[in-house]
Amino acid sequence: MQAMGVFSTLWEADNWATRGGLEKINWNKAPFYAYYKDFDIEGCSIPGPVTCASNPTNWWEGVAYQALNAIEARRYRWVRMNHVIYDYCQDKSRYSMTPPECLSGI
Repeated sequence: MQAMGVFSTLWEADNWATRGGLEKINWNKAPFYAYYKDFDIEGCSIPGPVTCASNPTNWWEGVAYQALNAIEARRYRWVRMNHVIYDYCQDKSRYSMTPPECLSGI
């Protein structure tokens, strides 16, 4: 099973992240560092939600978010076909066996 990681990026956000550009970024203070504080993530092992502890306060666990409808599935396929650069589930040169989390067909 693959370990889960979190990656993030910072980008120039003079307009939206600085009160509409009122507070200018001082590039002389670069490089900038960011960190996560009190970051908590809930995850489940394969095969998935059936074996996971459910939390009713998580809106994303609601019935509406458990499956895609036909239109959402078509849009999801389009995004994958047009925007995915790398999918380790398809990387046979690095992973001779398909990782277990890739077998769910999501």
